Amino acid sequence: MSKLKKGEKPINIHKHLSNKVSLSTIKRWNKSIKLHGSIKFAKQGRPLSVRNSHFVKKVKKEITKVGSQRKVAQKLQISQPSVHRILKQNLQLKPYKMRVEPHLTFKQIEQRQKFVNWVRNHLSKNDTLKILFSDEKQFDIDGVYNSQNDRIWALNREQADSNGGLKQKRKFPQRVMVWMGFCSRGLTPLVIIENGTINTKVYIENILPVARDYGNEQFGDDWIFQQDGASCHTSHDSQNWCQENLPGFIPKDIWPANSPDLNPLDYSIWNQMVQEMNWNAIKSKQTLIKQLYIARNKIQAHQILDISNKWYSRVRNLQINNYKYIQ
Repeated sequence: MSKLKKGEKPINIHKHLSNKVSLSTIKRWNKSIKLHGSIKFAKQGRPLSVRNSHFVKKVKKEITKVGSQRKVAQKLQISQPSVHRILKQNLQLKPYKMRVEPHLTFKQIEQRQKFVNWVRNHLSKNDTLKILFSDEKQFDIDGVYNSQNDRIWALNREQADSNGGLKQKRKFPQRVMVWMGFCSRGLTPLVIIENGTINTKVYIENILPVARDYGNEQFGDDWIFQQDGASCHTSHDSQNWCQENLPGFIPKDIWPANSPDLNPLDYSIWNQMVQEMNWNAIKSKQTLIKQLYIARNKIQAHQILDISNKWYSRVRNLQINNYKYIQ
């Protein structure tokens, strides 16, 4: 601008700028300065017809009601891509999937509050590193899949199905019940019940001795056993066995019901195992069991220690979250 106002020719300015600005642009600027006294930049493209303040306000209001871009587009009679651009670019919003979590009754929330108080009054963070958590989970040979994330890119549905986009589920798949323990030192051996379920007799004879031996091996006589509220755990015989054979355990009236967010196996370890398993190799109960052992061995020590170190803070965060379910 200063050179043009001084009367220098556009061709000289073009050379002075080492050809960084085109000659035609400098000429256009020169014309703008003569007409308006400044460089006016013309807006590129056609004017916005939908993404104006009027529709932005309407989209913001409607999306909170219905939560669907398609329904908002239908109601406002504008295209769905326009709604998408308003949400992403104008409103800076991001889509989040609806999460499913257990419904907690008022009594269960009170139990969770009682548990937090018990932990804070009886256990330090170092004490929580000596807790042996336990849980059972059922696995079947059909495996698991995520209908939202497991996508097959193809030209049509038939091609997608032939490329692995069809998931078949058996009516009565072969399955096993798996028990495992978790602590800061590692994972217990798997206890696999191939037939039937885990009742009090099976629990006392086949599972509790494994927990006792592993806990004693890792911590000596200074550790705490955790179990949830399953009937075989809370039975009179099981509670007596724990009282007589373990250095410490969380009684049935302390551990809160319906709280998978407090057991590392529930909110982390089982899912990691599922992800590590090669479901394509599972054709029978024997191959399922083989993959369970492989997946268990793939979980690394530093992951286990990291989860254990964060558990105490997780419990304390329950109070901040009003003892509701935490992710």
